[in-house]
Amino acid sequence: MIVRLFGAVSQRLSSSLLYRGSLRMKPQVVFVLGGPGAGKGTQCSNITESYDYTHLSAGELLRTERAREESEFGALIASHIKEGKIVPVEITIKLLRKAMEETMQKDEKMFRFLIDGFPRNEDNLQGWNKVMDGKADVKFVLFFDCSNEICIDRCLERGKSSGRSDDNRESLEKRIQTYLQSTRPIIELYEKLGKVRTIDASRSVDKVFADVKAVLDKEG
Repeated sequence: MIVRLFGAVSQRLSSSLLYRGSLRMKPQVVFVLGGPGAGKGTQCSNITESYDYTHLSAGELLRTERAREESEFGALIASHIKEGKIVPVEITIKLLRKAMEETMQKDEKMFRFLIDGFPRNEDNLQGWNKVMDGKADVKFVLFFDCSNEICIDRCLERGKSSGRSDDNRESLEKRIQTYLQSTRPIIELYEKLGKVRTIDASRSVDKVFADVKAVLDKEG
């Protein structure tokens, strides 16, 4: 009787400790990178429908902040986006961290995040490492590999209905150059660490997602 009682108490204590441990769980992060129009947003939406991930788009967070009337960063963000330049890292990380904290406060089980479009350059990466070191675990980079021509064509088609000011050829060519010069070296850096999972993003949405599922099922 005493043994059974002790076992039950131990089990409840263990469950309690596991629960409290989940409350302290660090965000588990997958960086989602690829050129403009590679399909990152579409595939992140598919992932969140099938897996317990929260999709955080760095670009969308910045656009939302830009549109917020009382934002102190709105004008600065707007000028950078129009010119196809990268917004200062401090602003982007502040928005990402806030979004992760708010998500985990609402539901402690939602600690897995897809961070879409970040880090986009070395400054982004250094800023992340400085601010988030020990506060979040980067599992790997999900890299959507797609030719520049396909990316531009997709964005121009999207621009017909998206209303995005940067979905035009002039901005797109600047964004492609920024991506090649600044973001590709970050992907190559993570490749050397064995932390890149490359997806051929030139194909149909369904075929791309089949490969994404294979990666996520393997990674756990």
